[in-house]
Parts: sequence; structure tokens; C-alpha cells
Amino acid sequence: MKVERDAMQRHTQQGVAVVLAVLLLLSQALPAAAKRTEVKPGWNLFSVQQDIELGREASAEAEKQLPLLRDARVDSYLNRLGKKLAAEAPGHKYPYQFKAINDGSINAFALPGGFLYVNRGTIEAAENEAQLAGVVAHEIGHVALRHGTNQLSKAVALRAPLAIAGGLLGGSGSLLGQLAQLGLEVGFTAVFLKYSRTAETQADVLATQLLFDTGYEPREYGRFFAKIEKAGGGGGVQFFSDHPNPKNRVKRVDEEIAQLGSKPGLRKDSEEFHAIRSLLQAMPVAPKRGEKSQPGSREVQRPEPPSSRFRDYQGRLFSLSFPENWRVIEEGNGGVIAPDGGVVALEGGGNAIAYGVIANALELEDPNESLEEATDRLLEVIRQSNPGTRETSRRRTRLASQRALSVQLTGESPRRGEHETNWLLTLLSRDHLFYLVCIAPEKEFRDYKPTFDRILSSFRLR
Repeated sequence: MKVERDAMQRHTQQGVAVVLAVLLLLSQALPAAAKRTEVKPGWNLFSVQQDIELGREASAEAEKQLPLLRDARVDSYLNRLGKKLAAEAPGHKYPYQFKAINDGSINAFALPGGFLYVNRGTIEAAENEAQLAGVVAHEIGHVALRHGTNQLSKAVALRAPLAIAGGLLGGSGSLLGQLAQLGLEVGFTAVFLKYSRTAETQADVLATQLLFDTGYEPREYGRFFAKIEKAGGGGGVQFFSDHPNPKNRVKRVDEEIAQLGSKPGLRKDSEEFHAIRSLLQAMPVAPKRGEKSQPGSREVQRPEPPSSRFRDYQGRLFSLSFPENWRVIEEGNGGVIAPDGGVVALEGGGNAIAYGVIANALELEDPNESLEEATDRLLEVIRQSNPGTRETSRRRTRLASQRALSVQLTGESPRRGEHETNWLLTLLSRDHLFYLVCIAPEKEFRDYKPTFDRILSSFRLR
């Protein structure tokens, strides 16, 4: 029997050695598993249910003050996008809800418990769905990591430490009311929206992970931050006012992407995103934080001067450059390029352009139509839309190295009691009439002329 036991023992040891050798080979053959950064909620006095209660109370207060967009199509889209991202978030599964705010600045914020708001300007500024998803995922990160009530817990501990020992939080009545009794203002813009840079970095890391897990290209998130960082807080960027900008933010996002590893089929965009974005861009221009909106008013505020720094617009049929503090509202084969405040909502509906450029292309009804005939047909449309408009001069010129017409027009400005100058340039190419209309109040046209000249000189057919 001893001999048999020794034989069995040697056989077992050999088998274990073979298994270990195989495992060693496999570990060398397979790539190392991606190791993502682990982020966890910090110290908190409040329960998860109190997060929800606080958020619900604060959202009711917020919606009395915020200019909600109240467009079911936009809110439904945000909820589909947001809930897809939130499904991958760690921790408690909050009852997330997402609403759009009719504010032209780039911003978003989240209340505890999953009540999220996205400014319309954020959707319009995003170049693709992955960029918008990154902003939404960032706000979900604040909720999942309970940053709001973490900040509030610190404030309670500093200002009212006896409330902790005495168990004064969590009794009957409104939580916001109990906190107000302790001398803490907890409105939707108060203490639990004032995040630290550490909290911002954690939300960035978690947002990067959520994008990756839901199949979005997380690099677009970093590109969007790089874009709004370049804006330097101007042009309606309010995000950094409410979200302290950590040092090397984009670099940290890139580092997290490297740790996540590769994943095939990551996507950037969707047709639904562009449909929603176009829907918003067709609406009257949204006011920005601190600006008062007076729909239907003809009292137009003068825009800030055009920036000397230009950026590119790449359309389907043409390209051009324009001041970086202007924006494009796409329509047809081109669109309106105007500063904030340059497009005005009029009484009875519709918009008027007080400052900016219309750049577009019309398909010719008759391919044999001459440049002069096509231009006259366009002018007739302009006069029908703008009664009182009259031609003051016409000459031949060159545009995009092609023969073109230059027509000067004058008419009534959206600025009450003023006239405007409209400078129309047209050219024919590929069965289309390409046209640009440079618009400014008559008394200010000379100031805008160098900007218009630079835009026209950059115009290229594609």
C-alpha cells in the first residue's frame, strides 16, 4: 500500500505542475486586464433616500426659477441618452430624470438623487453625440459619487456640529427646511453644487468610464473640454464657473482612456443627435445666463465686437472661416453665421438677422440660367421677405476665384428706427447659385466691413 500511495502522490504532483505551467503560459500569452481607476463616494451624513428627497425638493425650487425649454422631443432624447449612461453607473440606481434649459451658455448641473439639467447651449455647442454624452456622464458622476451631499455634510459638520450628535437631521418635515433652521442655504445654486477640483476629477474619470462602457468614443469628451477651455470662459461658457477646472483635465481623461484599453466599435454620433441639434438651432436664439430675454422686442442689444481669431466652417458644398465668438445656425445647404444677439425673435413669430452673414446655395430651376438672372430671382425673394429693401449698387467681382456679382442693398433694420446695409455676393457653380449676404446696421456697417471681407476671402467651394 505504501508504494501505491507514493506513486499516486508523484502523479498528483506532476499533474499540478502541468496545470501551473499551462496557467503561466496563458498569463504570458494574454494581454494584461485593463485596470480602471476606482472612484468611491466620500464621507456622508445623509442616506441615499435623503439624497433623493433633497434633490426632489431642490428641483421643485429650481424649476420655479429656471427657463425650462419644455420641449418634449428634446427632453425625451436627453432621458434616453442619460438613462443609458446611468445604467452603467456604480452605486445606488437613482430615479434619474433629465431636462433641457433654454439657456444659450454651455453648462449642465445635477442635484442629489439624479435630477439633471442640461443647457440648450451645451447641445448646440457639441459637435457629436459622444461630446454631449460626456457632459451628461460627468453630471451622472456627481450624482453616483454623491458629491452634492458630501459637500453638504462638510458644511453641516463645520457650521452645526451639534446637529450630528443630536440627530436633528432626518426627522419629520422638509429636509431643506431643517437645514435652513441650521443656517444652511441649500437652494439649487447653493452648497451642494459647489464642487471641489478633486470632485471634478472624480466625475471626469467616471464619465470616461461610462462612455467607454456604453460604447461611446471617450476621446470626444476630452476634445469637448479642450474646445470650451480654448473659449476661455467667453462665448457663453459657464461650465467652469460652476465646475472648478482641475489642472491638466484633458490629460487626465486621456490617461484614464489608456487604462481602459481598447474596444472595437466605439461610436461618436447618431442621426437623432443632429436632428435634435437642428431643431434647437431653428428656434429663436436662447438668452445666456445674466441676459434678459424679451421675445418679440425690436430693442436689439449690440453684440460684442467680432473676434480677430477665426475658426472654420466645413459645409457640404462650401467652406469658410468666421470669428470664433460667432456661431453657425445650419439651414439648407449652409446657414446663418452670427454673433450672440445677432438673430432676433420678432413679434408674431419668425427671426430677423441684425448682424451676421447668411451663406447658402440654391439649386437652379433652369440649368441655363445666367448669373444675373439667378441673382435677380434671389433678390425678388429677399424683397418679398423684407418689404422696403432696395438695391443701391451692382458690380461684377470675383469670389472663390470665380466670376461673381456684388449687390449693395438697404432696408429696415430689426433695430427699431434704424436702417441696415445688406451686401449680397453671388456666383454660379454645379447647377447651384451660391450666395452670401453680409448684414449690419447702416451706421455700423463700416466697422463690420473688415470682418465681412475676411469671411468672403476665405470662402471656398467644395
